[in-house]
Amino acid sequence: MGAYPFQDRPPLVSVTPQGLYCPPGDFYIDPWRPVDRALITHAHGDHARGGSRRYLGARAGQGLLRKRLGADSELATLEYGERLAVGDVTVSFHPAGHVLGSAQIRIEHRGEVWIVSGDYKRTPDPTCTPFEVVRCDTFITEATFGLPIYRWDDPRLVAEDILRWWDGNREAGRASVLFCYALGKAQRILGELARLTDRPVLIHGAVNGLVGCYREAGVAMVPTQLVSETEKGASFTGALVLAPPSAGGSTWMRRFGDAATAFASGWMRVRGNRRRRGFDRGFVLSDHADWPELLQTVEDTQASRVLATHGYSEQLARYLREKGLDAAPLSTPFEGEAED
Repeated sequence: MGAYPFQDRPPLVSVTPQGLYCPPGDFYIDPWRPVDRALITHAHGDHARGGSRRYLGARAGQGLLRKRLGADSELATLEYGERLAVGDVTVSFHPAGHVLGSAQIRIEHRGEVWIVSGDYKRTPDPTCTPFEVVRCDTFITEATFGLPIYRWDDPRLVAEDILRWWDGNREAGRASVLFCYALGKAQRILGELARLTDRPVLIHGAVNGLVGCYREAGVAMVPTQLVSETEKGASFTGALVLAPPSAGGSTWMRRFGDAATAFASGWMRVRGNRRRRGFDRGFVLSDHADWPELLQTVEDTQASRVLATHGYSEQLARYLREKGLDAAPLSTPFEGEAED
């Protein structure tokens, strides 16, 4: 490929001690320290941190962002695709398909376009707006699962597998405790199950408030009930329970007796991860792009330059360079699928 057409200009976005900074717009994207103005890709804790003076995000994620940042935070929002002049640049938010309200951020300055992807995926998800391809000159992409071993199955088939596991445990007289991230993954499982059953699912308190945000946004999910609101002494035999990974091994688990346990995550693609963490089952379900999706997205954006951040960024950038693309890793504290 030819030389980058805007290589004589300083980068539109660079890493600073506070976060990803856009000098001509004088704003930060998903900063990890408090700043004057922060543009936020989505509500996961490694991207949306409190303490900044002003925030701008996608309107579809407003409820989750207010829950994460606090009701008193100064938060403005834009509809997907709506453009706004910020300093000397024009910005817009475009669907990332990661979780409810997640967005890629498009930055345009003097004819040059950068996209900061945040976290994204291309596989279908009934709980959020699908990923939108946006052409750009520089694409800052996540690389959480940036190795060829990470390839996802159809999530609808995974949901059917979860239901079969639940049914099998019901027949065996056991509760089914499925660990999953409290924001995004839990709601996606509830949404996928809604196609298959109307049985209620019990949820941990950390999941409950976030489920409420999804319901307020009109997302269809199976009925849910807080574990803490079940009658004292009630049996959990045959129940499906969704809980964050932090609940595993805690005293909270004692009430379920001899429960079957599972974890839903892209990391379950590597079987050793399930064994090491002591789960009975692993369901491969991720809210991040797999290896083919990362490569397809880079190609679809028609970017001349790619910067890869968090996860296997070095490996992805090296592969893209071998394919003739201008690519490099970009070091940030974002955590990918370690979040929440």
